[in-house]
Amino acid sequence: MLTQTSECYAGGTCRVSGKWVIREKIVVWVLSALAGLLLVNVAIQMLYVRLIVRRFEAQPPFNVTSHAADPMAEQVSTRTADGLVLRGSLHRGVAHNPRGLVYFCPELSGSHWSASWYCDGLLNAGFDVLSFDFRGQGDSECQPGYQPNHWPTHHEILDMDAALQFIQQREDLRNLPLVLMGVSRGSLIALQTAARVPQVQAVCGDSTYSVDSLLEHFTLRWAQLYLSPRLLRLIPMWHLRLTLRMVRWWSAIRRHVQYVVVEPKLQKLRSRPVLLISGERDNYVPPSIIRGLAKRLASPMCRIWSVPRAKHNQAREVDRDAYDQTVEQFFSIVCPQTAVMTTETPRTPVQLAAG
Repeated sequence: MLTQTSECYAGGTCRVSGKWVIREKIVVWVLSALAGLLLVNVAIQMLYVRLIVRRFEAQPPFNVTSHAADPMAEQVSTRTADGLVLRGSLHRGVAHNPRGLVYFCPELSGSHWSASWYCDGLLNAGFDVLSFDFRGQGDSECQPGYQPNHWPTHHEILDMDAALQFIQQREDLRNLPLVLMGVSRGSLIALQTAARVPQVQAVCGDSTYSVDSLLEHFTLRWAQLYLSPRLLRLIPMWHLRLTLRMVRWWSAIRRHVQYVVVEPKLQKLRSRPVLLISGERDNYVPPSIIRGLAKRLASPMCRIWSVPRAKHNQAREVDRDAYDQTVEQFFSIVCPQTAVMTTETPRTPVQLAAG
């Protein structure tokens, strides 16, 4: 039992001494030590943030295939809320009465003309397809001071808002069932848009990823070059993830952007069909990333289609017939084919541009 002594003076003022004073000093020392450890930890985290952020912002060497212009497509344009002109194309399907409208989100450095390549089977199945180039790529205007990279930001969301507004302004489009499809970065933008726009009835993503999951995957891969597996296992995953959030926050401040973080929005897609296409030989977005997104979505209406031998964005090149059939059957869930569909002459298969 602790004891204490006190000395009291005139006026009732007392000085407490003894073991209570020792206890108070111990508490101060412990709190000071914890505060020091916390400051050291923050300093180390900031060091790692500065080291990782440059890799985070560096664009991978994508091999983007160019696609020829479709002379049969209608060339269209729209203007974003911040005044940029986006240009794209509207591809008409073979049906006089379209089953639905597919809005296609191209990959980074891709073109709206790639829509007719990825959606060729849908066009032949009676869908119309619309696509715009995002700002800073293809035929669309560039935003001064903004360099797009593989991490989508609020700027691309503004572009999607402009595209949706364009659809609402067209009498021939606004009443069609709307579905979204995207490739690589475009698929992440499609998922984010579908989650916040209830009018989107279904969404398909080819080589889909999220900012946080892909950053974590590559950070662990890079860390193996500098740390032993035993030492790496000593780092708590919560601590690693907190550091990576700091990387994303610091990069957003540096670039004056807001990155698209899709995970908190996925629950809003649980009542709508979602198809995620994964290449089993994709070294950039490994199948584990897509499985993680599907697990996070936790919906019986979410399906993963794994394509053997396919690398990043190459599922259709590996098995064109299966790709077209799978995507068409998926969108048929919300856009069923009528018993009698008046069609025009089947489309000529889209060819890749030379070079």
